[in-house]
Amino acid sequence: MLRSRRASALDATSLSRIRLRVLPTDLDVLGHMNNGVYLSIMDLGRMDLLVRTGSWKRLNALGMYPVMANETISFRKSLQPWQRFDLETRIVGIDERAVYCEQRFVVDGEIYAQAMTRGRFLRKGGGVVSIEDLTRLVEVDAAHFPPPEWVKRWAQDVALPSTRAEAPSTWE
Repeated sequence: MLRSRRASALDATSLSRIRLRVLPTDLDVLGHMNNGVYLSIMDLGRMDLLVRTGSWKRLNALGMYPVMANETISFRKSLQPWQRFDLETRIVGIDERAVYCEQRFVVDGEIYAQAMTRGRFLRKGGGVVSIEDLTRLVEVDAAHFPPPEWVKRWAQDVALPSTRAEAPSTWE
């Protein structure tokens, strides 16, 4: 967050890019970056975008924070110890319930891994921040960010029941 605060400002249509390096604590037993670490590092890219657009300051002041509803990632090449890479993050869609971000792990212009995330915003006091409230606060017009059709299908296909509905763990 310190680095993001000193970086140039972005608007919601911008691509966030942060330069990182694979550290020994990021490795799995096979000696390359652990698949779970990718998801953790992706948080940094989304926070960079929130901070650099000025959205984080406004949301945090009102007790609002982001959570992930869905994430999917595809791996192409392994990131190796000490290897430098760029994490690229951009908003690719906003629908009536969530914000969609695409994130890429890139080395020398080449995609090593790519992910799609679906995030929602909650209130520290309880409850979900509506997309109307969110877009007004961060000064974004959701109409400029229609999610791609495949992203809408993906979100429907991976959805779990609401927290108010039952979700028994049965294997069939």
